[in-house]
Amino acid sequence: MSLGAQTVVEMLRAAGEPTRLRILTLLARDELAVMELGQILDQSQPRVSRHLKLLTEAGLVERFPDGAWVFYRVATTEPGAAAAAQILALLDPQDQTLVRDLERLETVRRTRLAEAAAYFARNAAHWDQIRSLYVSEADVEKAIEVAAGPGPFHRLIDLGTGAGRMLTLLGPRAKQALGLDLSHQMLNVARNHLAEAGLDRVEVRHGDIFATGLADGCADLVVVHRVLHFLSEPAAAVAEAARLVAPGGRLLIADFAPHTHEALRQAHQHRRLGFSDEEIARWMEAAGLTCEPPLSLPPLSLPSQGPLADNDREDTGTGLTVKIWRAVRTAARNRSAA
Repeated sequence: MSLGAQTVVEMLRAAGEPTRLRILTLLARDELAVMELGQILDQSQPRVSRHLKLLTEAGLVERFPDGAWVFYRVATTEPGAAAAAQILALLDPQDQTLVRDLERLETVRRTRLAEAAAYFARNAAHWDQIRSLYVSEADVEKAIEVAAGPGPFHRLIDLGTGAGRMLTLLGPRAKQALGLDLSHQMLNVARNHLAEAGLDRVEVRHGDIFATGLADGCADLVVVHRVLHFLSEPAAAVAEAARLVAPGGRLLIADFAPHTHEALRQAHQHRRLGFSDEEIARWMEAAGLTCEPPLSLPPLSLPSQGPLADNDREDTGTGLTVKIWRAVRTAARNRSAA
């Protein structure tokens, strides 16, 4: 890739300062906020912000809002991505300043993980109680993998990503993947899980399932995993999810079939006690999708035999049946870049 002389000069000038070079090295390892960079570099937030502004203007770094926070990462598009990679390749990985910075980065990561663990500890009883009512996570995930298909996917979007499990499960099949969630605690957990899994083409952002801000038809696989039952307007969420599905792409919704566990409303903030096939199909079809036969996974009180078609299994009412609804977009439609 050839660049104009002025562009090259601006990039080199931006990276050609010790602190900015350190920042570029750190952002190549993790998405970080100004506060976190300040802690690692032992510099004030205004000073770090000035360095970030120069790196961003030169195209070496990307800035993206995340709720009340703003995160930064090394450029993911050209020519900034290639230029940053070439600059970073010149560095000695044993440089003591850089080694110390990366050690401090690990401290920041451990702090994130500890805070997230404390959050889950406060809610552990809730998670265990709910999970005792339905089939094992392993069976659900196996069914989702089957429903998603082998891929590869050009772009995967996971709405209400939570701790990022769908991203770590399906992300290896995707060239790009994005998870959105409103919970900062959950996003911190997801970031750590993705880093541990080594999924560098996967990102998470603070985002609203009702208004993602993403372009029509920008993904060939969209997943909504056990989110709808918390929502006041699940139909609107399905419509937004469907809007993102590209021609030939697929929408997967995993949630509960109708049940009578009324206590879940108060104890776990479930607004809806499951969804019928007819209801989900109506929403998907209204959004222009073509439905495929849903899958059912029985509660733990039934022998686990894997996902079966609806007419092959009945819910005894003793637990929660997990359903996986599937739909594809077959009609051509215009798309714009996300």
